[in-house]
Amino acid sequence: MESIAAVKRLSALAQDSRLAVFRLLIKAGRDGLAAGDIARELEITPNTLSAQLTILANAGLVTSRRDGRSIIYAADYDGMGALLAFLMEDCCQGRPEICAPLATLATQAKTTVAACC
Repeated sequence: MESIAAVKRLSALAQDSRLAVFRLLIKAGRDGLAAGDIARELEITPNTLSAQLTILANAGLVTSRRDGRSIIYAADYDGMGALLAFLMEDCCQGRPEICAPLATLATQAKTTVAACC
C-alpha cells in the first residue's frame, strides 16, 4: 500500500461518526447492514450517513451492494487488512518482542473474521 492510500484511509476514520459507522460494520460481519439500519443504530440522519459512507467507500474501507430496495454496506476487510499491514510493515527493527502483542492481536482478529464472516 502506498502512503497516499494509507493517509486517505486514516483520514476517513479520523471522524467520530465515520469511525462509529466503520466499527458497526466490522461488528456486522461480511453480511453488512442496510443504510437505514445503520442510521437508526447510530442515530445519524440519512443525508449525513450517506456522506459518511461515501467517504469510507472512497477510502477503500466500505463496500456496498443493492439488495432489492436497500443498499447494504459492509466493511471492506481486505482494505482494513492492507491498512493494518501497512502500519505494521516496519515494526520492530529486529526486536520482535516489541510487536509480539500486536501480532497476537492481528492473528486473533484474522481468526475471528474467518470464523464469523
